[in-house]
Amino acid sequence: MNRIDLEGRRAVVTGGAQGIGRAVTERMVASGAKVLIWDRERGLAEAAAEAIGCGFVQVELTDWDAVKSASARSEAELGGVDILVCNAGIAGPNMPVADYAPEDWRRVIDVDLNAVFYCLKALTPGMAQRGYGRVVNVASVAGKEGNPNASAYSAAKAGVIALTKSLGKELAGRDVAVNCVTPAAAKTAIFDQMTEEHIAFMLSKIPRGRFVTVDEVAAMIVWLCSAENSFTTGGVFDLSGGRATY
Repeated sequence: MNRIDLEGRRAVVTGGAQGIGRAVTERMVASGAKVLIWDRERGLAEAAAEAIGCGFVQVELTDWDAVKSASARSEAELGGVDILVCNAGIAGPNMPVADYAPEDWRRVIDVDLNAVFYCLKALTPGMAQRGYGRVVNVASVAGKEGNPNASAYSAAKAGVIALTKSLGKELAGRDVAVNCVTPAAAKTAIFDQMTEEHIAFMLSKIPRGRFVTVDEVAAMIVWLCSAENSFTTGGVFDLSGGRATY
């Protein structure tokens, strides 16, 4: 594993207690960064933070006031935040649009899109003021292509892609890079929310014939969070194993 230079950097990783977020957190700590996990599950986050050697903040990401409070606490604890990885998300039900419950739709959009907006709104002004920052939002290939029976998830991730492009342009002159990644499915706890039929559909679409690993996703994210990524912003980085057609 290449060691990416994050010495002296200060990071927040949402949903960092498990899956892709945990892999990112582990690699960032190994690369020299001070990291805080933001997660709603206190027990899970506390255990992960102890195992990895980082801190955690319990926060409900869909609550703007809670995110503002977590931001102030994290800025004070770390002495500023240079890096933000918005990773937390849910899959939602697998069913056609005609059968999709409005409350399920709202929940997926709230967790997968609104929460990302809240985190960006809370933490990127400090980066812009200090003249440095790196942000990576975890979207999905579903946001580029749209998965059948996953309309809310696909729509939310498409929103994350557009939000990334918009904010990347806004902050381009402040040395704050805002990019996103669009992975194919990885075997994480989010699979527990999906039907076997939907999982098989996703696998069938990947030319490499396997799911991406969390470490493969983390490798790209952590590089995007480094000073070495000095030019690209508003970018969408494919991790779909050849599935994406654009």
